[in-house]
Amino acid sequence: MSNRKQTMSRGRPSKFPPEFRRDAVAMVLDEDRPIADVGRAVGVNEGTLGNWVRLERIERGERQGLTADDRADLVELRAENAQLRMERDLLKRSLAFWIKETSTS
Repeated sequence: MSNRKQTMSRGRPSKFPPEFRRDAVAMVLDEDRPIADVGRAVGVNEGTLGNWVRLERIERGERQGLTADDRADLVELRAENAQLRMERDLLKRSLAFWIKETSTS
């Protein structure tokens, strides 16, 4: 698991440590055990474990979707895009003001 994944958490912190999640998902994917059985055995809601398994399948390339690194890049690019739009708009206003000032002089 990359450092980026660990630092880019959203919402409230997980009550399950990453190692626990990784082990539970491995029981499903590597040992071909049903999600419901593993969930009961480790004390995790079936839906929660299913979400973890879905995300890991995406990370492994077994399923279509954005990996954690892709999602982090997307967040970063969206923030950069917003910053660039703001700077562009400021430059437009500055240019318009400068043109107005130089034409009235």
